[in-house]
Amino acid sequence: QVQLVESGGGLVQPGGSLRLSCAASRGIFTINAMGWYRQAPGRERELVARINSGDSTNYAASVKGRFTISRDNAKNTVYLQMNSLKPEDTAVYYCNAEAYSSTLPVTNVWGHGTQVTVSS
Repeated sequence: QVQLVESGGGLVQPGGSLRLSCAASRGIFTINAMGWYRQAPGRERELVARINSGDSTNYAASVKGRFTISRDNAKNTVYLQMNSLKPEDTAVYYCNAEAYSSTLPVTNVWGHGTQVTVSS
């Protein structure tokens, strides 16, 4: 029942910025951690940034200092502010959420992905 709707991807020049948003329609589910992953052609999907229910965060070394993840629990929305973008940041970015209910165990939910292209 949990669905993730992503927005904010697009084409940007090197050094530019983008802000990704992911809104979760959770229904009766409770959401724990949320995160952003990315997958470039020929590469495996990798963690970009993650934020837990206590707002503790972690980042991939390649984006630390440039990207910032945040969340609005009231809106069940997670954001990824991406600054100083590099061509190597080009990938499909996926939103992820851990969700559960009183009757169902934790399940891992994925968004459909949004393309981020960094090119001059």
